[in-house]
Amino acid sequence: MTKPLANRIALVTGASRGIGFATALALAKAGAHIVATARTQGGLEELDDEIRKEGGSATLVPLNLTDSDGIARLGAGLHERYGKLDILVGNAGVLGPSSPIGHIELKAFNDVMAVNVSANFQLIRCMEPLLKQSDAGRAVFITSGAANKATAYVSPYAASKAAMETLARAWAQETANTALRVNLFNPGPVRTRMRATLMPGEDPETLDTPEQVAEFIVPLCTPGWTETGKFYDYKTRTLMSFRSPA
Repeated sequence: MTKPLANRIALVTGASRGIGFATALALAKAGAHIVATARTQGGLEELDDEIRKEGGSATLVPLNLTDSDGIARLGAGLHERYGKLDILVGNAGVLGPSSPIGHIELKAFNDVMAVNVSANFQLIRCMEPLLKQSDAGRAVFITSGAANKATAYVSPYAASKAAMETLARAWAQETANTALRVNLFNPGPVRTRMRATLMPGEDPETLDTPEQVAEFIVPLCTPGWTETGKFYDYKTRTLMSFRSPA
């Protein structure tokens, strides 16, 4: 039986663990060749092992996303090897400090923005030409409820996710008349290392796993997905449109 993502190329950032790992594996199971990026070589190799067990294939790219030249080189390499990119999952992100705003150092704030915002900006710049070469380019960015809740004590993270959301939405409008579809996905509380760092007293068994979440990300990456500029909320299983405050 033909898999829904057969012969498609998917780039997943932050693929060495958590939601990125699970999403890369789920996309591979659906037939996509995975281009997996992360800072952690060991985690990428574990992912490769799991993908191979499923009969899939992957290209591993150890990369710190603050290396903007490295992202550009990755885009050039994908162009040379495949001439296109079908799927981009912008998952990599950092939590940053959990503290009142006045106690946060400027460098710590800038470090969060570099990964959560600037890296995604560079990914968009470098991958858009490749995604437009696909007959059905799909981009999904992983966001957080902290963006619209303006959650206290994680202001760099909340601000960075809000900025990333606006960046993705603007891109969706710019590409609305093309075959490219751009959407946001909010997983909510999930059993990940980041969540455990933020909420150390929480029972992880009460949370859904990254694997459960990933199954809902895959449909947004398929050629049959037609919505763009939307927000998928995993907790409520709802696809939402953005609107101005009343």
